[in-house]
Amino acid sequence: MTMLNEAEKLMAGAARGAARMIPPAWPLSGTVAVNPFLGQSAESLSHTAERLARTAGIRVTMPRQWYRDRIAQGRITDRDLNDALAASPHRGKPAGLARLKSAAETPRPEPKALETVADLAAGSQAVDWPGIIGNCLGEWAASHFDAGQALWSASGGDRAWTSWRTWAAHDLTPEIHGLKGFGAYAASLPDSPHELMAKAAWKLGLERDMLQTYFHQLLLSLGGWAQYARYLQWQAELEGGSDGTIEDLLAIRLVWELYLYEAYEPAIGEAWKRIAEAHARPVSPDEDQIVDEILQEAAERAAQRDLGETLAAGSRPTGSDGRPALQAAFCIDVRSEIFRRNLEEIDPAIQTIGFAGFFGLPVGHHGFASDQQEVRMPVLLKPALQSRTGDGGPAAEALDRTARYVARARRAWGRFKLAAVSSFAFVEAAGPVYAGKLLRDSFGLVGGRQQNDPMPRFEPDPTADEKAEMAEGILRAMSLTEDFARVVLLTGHGADVVNNPHASALACGACGGYSGEVNARLLASLLNDKAVRARLADRGIEVPGDTLFVAALHDTTTDRVRLFDTDCTAPDHQADLACVRVWLDAATRRARGERAPRLPGADRASDIPARARNWAEIRPEWGLAGCRAFIAAPRERTAGRRLRGAAFLHDYDWLQDRDGGYRVLELIMTAPVVVASWISLQYYGSSVAPETFGAGNKLLHNVVGGIGVLEGNGGAMRAGLPWQSVHDGEVLVHEPLRLTVCIEAPVEAMTEVLRRHPEVRRLFDNRWLHLLALDGEGRFTHRYTGGFAWQEMGTRDKTEGLMQAA
Repeated sequence: MTMLNEAEKLMAGAARGAARMIPPAWPLSGTVAVNPFLGQSAESLSHTAERLARTAGIRVTMPRQWYRDRIAQGRITDRDLNDALAASPHRGKPAGLARLKSAAETPRPEPKALETVADLAAGSQAVDWPGIIGNCLGEWAASHFDAGQALWSASGGDRAWTSWRTWAAHDLTPEIHGLKGFGAYAASLPDSPHELMAKAAWKLGLERDMLQTYFHQLLLSLGGWAQYARYLQWQAELEGGSDGTIEDLLAIRLVWELYLYEAYEPAIGEAWKRIAEAHARPVSPDEDQIVDEILQEAAERAAQRDLGETLAAGSRPTGSDGRPALQAAFCIDVRSEIFRRNLEEIDPAIQTIGFAGFFGLPVGHHGFASDQQEVRMPVLLKPALQSRTGDGGPAAEALDRTARYVARARRAWGRFKLAAVSSFAFVEAAGPVYAGKLLRDSFGLVGGRQQNDPMPRFEPDPTADEKAEMAEGILRAMSLTEDFARVVLLTGHGADVVNNPHASALACGACGGYSGEVNARLLASLLNDKAVRARLADRGIEVPGDTLFVAALHDTTTDRVRLFDTDCTAPDHQADLACVRVWLDAATRRARGERAPRLPGADRASDIPARARNWAEIRPEWGLAGCRAFIAAPRERTAGRRLRGAAFLHDYDWLQDRDGGYRVLELIMTAPVVVASWISLQYYGSSVAPETFGAGNKLLHNVVGGIGVLEGNGGAMRAGLPWQSVHDGEVLVHEPLRLTVCIEAPVEAMTEVLRRHPEVRRLFDNRWLHLLALDGEGRFTHRYTGGFAWQEMGTRDKTEGLMQAA
């Protein structure tokens, strides 16, 4: 093997490692929350702070003033600070509470990233090379990755590396700004991106230990384009394949570094050598970063203390003697907490249940008049089932054909409006026709969209035994195996808004960024099947003959719940369903009244529906802002407690689960908990580092490629949450705290799950998540401290009370 091949192999390994540091970004059609620190889960927060300070020049905690204010207000107490200090594993931490509080009073400068070659060239030549690179790459990427927004695409099916070389060979922008010969240079590049990487590393003097953070830095500079490429890699690997797009993007960015270095080496060579050497230093946090981590932990312990007091307080008993008047299963989404609580308070005989919103059905769904598969399940999983809308009969096929013709006509009309030969004439001739629509949209006079798709079905249809096995697993995971009501609602959720590129981010994360009615309707059909019920009885679950499962959809923007009761024939349940509608309408009014004071401009509960129809509304709802806890326990532990829409609530009874080897506990800790952590950390990252992990200002957004947004008319694509999703214009509405996971289960059982799933254990060991054990009275009993060790809650000394699980 030649030295060049060895070098290419080294480059390939370094590129793959850098790619793993980048979080994926799903397209706008099915946006899901992503942990922006996914690639740093094996490190502590302070190590991540040093890594991202070096590569992106950002903080990963709030400014010191934020913590000082909470200390001054008494929200963070000396005990919180002491406990966080004692729990810190770092040698360089302050020696005692007084030193910690003194450090908290000391402002620290904003971090500054190491300069790239483009930064050095910009300083030397007074030309904004990073900006030029961002615009040039953005223009190419917008066309190459286009998902149907543009009238034509530039990729032609080529891989990114090939497509960009063709584009760059004809792009005169670099030469206009003084980089002579760049187009010819791009055309002459090797076919292998790894060969280019090896050449660049040799020319730039990059040794093995310099590559990791330098490559990571270059990918970060590409913003959402690198994250979208990481998504393509993620999807390919989920299918058992591979995708090298993100490595191609790294090579493209390196081309600019290499050419700029060769052009300006006399002016920047010495400075670059010093920077390259800085990249070789091990990633190790300094005292300031350790202090920030401790202060962040103290803020989280303060929130845990408040939560513990809320859970330990008395509450009204759940349910009533006899059969429940209604059982309603909702997604564990924090927005469901408010509606569930208000629904339960209407009648003590109403029982609600929290369960992941895809309802245990990992389906790839083909919607009405569509050939595109919608993955309506957590993106961590792969579809095991397929479904399709409609019964497949002649009537459904006719409706499908009609809908396709209408869709094609709309696309053709839209393309005609955008075509170069018709755009000016179209505006002149048709402009007045749109006056009415403009006024209706401006004043929110148009009703929201209704989901009227025919009932979905499995395709192929599972056997009766397979259906019974699915039904049993889902009901046991819901802890719903007895005392069934006459009506059981299965309530998915979605958000009906207009003129919002990030609309899917308000939908169900457990359903892959889609609304949850498909999964709810499929499960209701499954559980109403008489053959399935007969087999469930053989498996120990007796569903009464008069129990009706009804699918529903909770619109989280308006808090309206729609029933899909026409999916089933239920003449004996019409009076029941009429009563259910009355209860739901009452809960809607109460939930709106609770939410309205938090929404800017929503003075009354009656203002809330109009926000969803207003095309100029930048905050139709707060989404999952404020999320800070995940609780898996019987509903009795949380019922009646005002958790203010801050907690994911998953019903779980470990006593029913122990005979099955805690399989449900394992499912909860490895799927819903991880999905909730992605949501929590996306809100955290978009709050503490919005310039890197946020989507910027909604008012400046332009959709690009149908997959993401630009802030303005160029540059890198932005991923993450818009600033208006976490900030009300004056203050943050999302308090950036890492998620606290509270589970009522034996610590030995939770420890065993962590032993079997090291990727989940890393999240807890490195404190990206906190894990607390609950007892049967709703009190915290133990805190997971890492390394399979637990600490009794209330113990002041760090080592006292530690128990090593067997």
